[in-house]
Amino acid sequence: MGRKKEIILLCVLILFLFAINYPFVNNAIIEFLDESEIARVERIIDGDTIVVENNTHVRLLGINTPEKGEKYYNEAKDFLNMILLNKTIKLEYGKDKIDKYGRKLAYIFYNGANVNLELVDEGYANFYFPSGKDEYYGKFVKNWEHCISRNKNLCEKSGDKCSRCIELKSLDIKKQEIIFYNKCDFDCSLKNWEIKDEGRKKFIFGNFILEKNREIKITAEDFNEEYVWTETGDTLFLRDEEGKLVLWKIFD
Repeated sequence: MGRKKEIILLCVLILFLFAINYPFVNNAIIEFLDESEIARVERIIDGDTIVVENNTHVRLLGINTPEKGEKYYNEAKDFLNMILLNKTIKLEYGKDKIDKYGRKLAYIFYNGANVNLELVDEGYANFYFPSGKDEYYGKFVKNWEHCISRNKNLCEKSGDKCSRCIELKSLDIKKQEIIFYNKCDFDCSLKNWEIKDEGRKKFIFGNFILEKNREIKITAEDFNEEYVWTETGDTLFLRDEEGKLVLWKIFD
């Protein structure tokens, strides 16, 4: 029997049973539509990828954590090890269940808490929605803002004197270009400063000086990419030489 026929049959049963036992019907609907899964965590790959039973790899939805060799990579991985290793969890899937690498895509719940959200709140991940926003998007942004208010880990604000000078003047998605402006009356060294999107795409300045009251334009070509900023929405992160946050900007 196809799923459409099952849904029609369920609707008929609902009409029949509604007056008899509403709580029973309500619970049946929830159970029928719930596509979540229970699994046991066997291994932690990194801060946003785990392995559950049957060697099933799971990529955590809504987040992106540092790659190996980057600041807070180990901390993000250790955080998941501490919370999830050998624990039984709930996997809640989004609109896309499998990614191009064959990994399951899921929100991870343990003891009722959304672990993906906790990683953002602790400053071990930034939010990441390459396929577009979903029902959890607002919560991820809220947790990121909470992390910013606590100045914690990836959310730690830059102490560089030029961090108050550099502002994002414009971002053009169609042209795939961004413009930064130095509003201060002194020159600013942007050596090893990093521009990054929500995912893995990044641009690192060389030994570059942005002169006072001047601007610089960065395009997708500078990233060595065909495109960087997604039309479904994205976020720009600018970090100083120490990896501390200078500014961030959400755009649709």
